[in-house]
Amino acid sequence: MNSARPRADHQAAQPPLHGIRVIDMSSVLMGPFASQALGDMGADVIKIEAPAGDVVRQIGPARHADMGPIFLNTNRNKRSVVLDLKHADGVAALKRLLGDADVLLYNVRPQAMTRLGLDYDSVRALNPRLVYAGVFGFGQDGPYAARPAYDDLIQGAATLPYLMARASGDIPRYVPTAVADRIVGQVAVGAILASLLARQRTGLGDRVDIPMFETMVGFVLGDHLGGLTYDPPLDGGGYARQLSPERRPYRTRDGYICALVYNDKQWAGFLRGIGRSTLPQEDPRFASFASRAAHIDHVYGWLAQVFEQRSTQEWFDLLQEADVPCMPMHDLHSVLSDPHLLATGFFQTMEHPSEGTVRSMRLAPRWQTAQIATPRPAPRLGEHTRQVLQESGFSTPEIDRLLHVRAAIAAAPEESA
Repeated sequence: MNSARPRADHQAAQPPLHGIRVIDMSSVLMGPFASQALGDMGADVIKIEAPAGDVVRQIGPARHADMGPIFLNTNRNKRSVVLDLKHADGVAALKRLLGDADVLLYNVRPQAMTRLGLDYDSVRALNPRLVYAGVFGFGQDGPYAARPAYDDLIQGAATLPYLMARASGDIPRYVPTAVADRIVGQVAVGAILASLLARQRTGLGDRVDIPMFETMVGFVLGDHLGGLTYDPPLDGGGYARQLSPERRPYRTRDGYICALVYNDKQWAGFLRGIGRSTLPQEDPRFASFASRAAHIDHVYGWLAQVFEQRSTQEWFDLLQEADVPCMPMHDLHSVLSDPHLLATGFFQTMEHPSEGTVRSMRLAPRWQTAQIATPRPAPRLGEHTRQVLQESGFSTPEIDRLLHVRAAIAAAPEESA
């Protein structure tokens, strides 16, 4: 172990992952989203970037080049080290960093990792305690193993655009957020933490592959396999309630509201609130959970007509009195002033050394005794190259030589925090 950095001391006041070092070779969104979660929980995340930097740095409006908003909100609590892995000295430097790491997270295709000499067997020989975690498109025992993968492609292959079209009667569309990247990233966090827990028992790390395609197919079909679960099939698949074209925010007299009148108790309270308590006796389609589910398009269509008769605030008051779940339909501006998010401190502002005041979202889980540190702002490209190499035992002449031959790149001092 490298004595230059603190290891886990099991003090309750420390973050949950205090003392865990993650070498993060991933880029774009899926891997960085996962490593940010690990960093938020206290891991020391070393982000390895190519000389050109993570391409996500360039997405969206920015005050300075290479510091776009998606990068800022997916790379806090990390340190940036620039190594040129096309240079033999850059690969050698990375291997030295791996010798004292707990986790290697990568989204480079496994074939490329092998060409770099960073395949699992080679890395395990350097550090048998390392958790070697790969997030990539497809499981490595199938015919798609070597294919590249992006969020849009995986959404399509996992049936999401088909389901969007089936629900809306419109053309197939992707979900307008990187849902596959973020879901698979969260699954990766769980897999990495499970591997670290197993290491406590065995003393050895492991290789864990987290493929996008299989993860997302399982995620979506958990709801929509439906009658195809059985052999022979009972229906053509799909969860009728989720696919109803009437399943959407309800238009009110002056806006919209999100409400779910779901179980029998909620229906009784809702109907009592609008003066229609006898509806289940008058119309058997409303008589029970099963009958409402069997006629879900009609039920949701009826609700849509009812909701148009009152203002949004009137509905909030009525639904809360009836104990029917409801929420506002926020837009990108109104969500920033949601009273619950404000009260819980979900949105945080910090002074970034180069970007000025920036808004970020805090880690949602909260612990009773473990302490979560003040977030470290997302790093400038190569901001921590010298610092991390020094911590890992590189001498000043060694670092200077790496920088001279461009196997490593460090931010200029005036750009560093």
